[in-house]
Amino acid sequence: MSEIPADLKYIETHQWVRVADDGTATVGITDFAQQQLGDVVYIGVPDVGVTVTGGEEAGVAESVKSASDVFSPVSGEVVTVNESLEDEPEKVNEDPYGDGWLFRVQLSDPGELDGLMDPEAYAAHVESEA
Repeated sequence: MSEIPADLKYIETHQWVRVADDGTATVGITDFAQQQLGDVVYIGVPDVGVTVTGGEEAGVAESVKSASDVFSPVSGEVVTVNESLEDEPEKVNEDPYGDGWLFRVQLSDPGELDGLMDPEAYAAHVESEA
């Protein structure tokens, strides 16, 4: 079974979000997603300053066997990207909830978080896809 941390929110396309006290949200792909992708060889993330919209495409993850769109769970302005992934995209496989994070967003609508899946709902979603 894939790891599903309890302190995160999730969306059906297998991205997660962790909100900090300052209102920034860190976004990444889930353990389940990185397992499905296989060895990640490239991560494309939005540029700093770009506005992303919850539920819409914000980047791409490419592996040796496929490419997959990355969706932002929340809306807001991208304030930071994980530049280390440019040289080390395998961090997404090795530590999807830590060093493999993708980008950070300054939330424009914190209320969006209420519509995201909690760990239990996401676990049921993963089970239905497995």
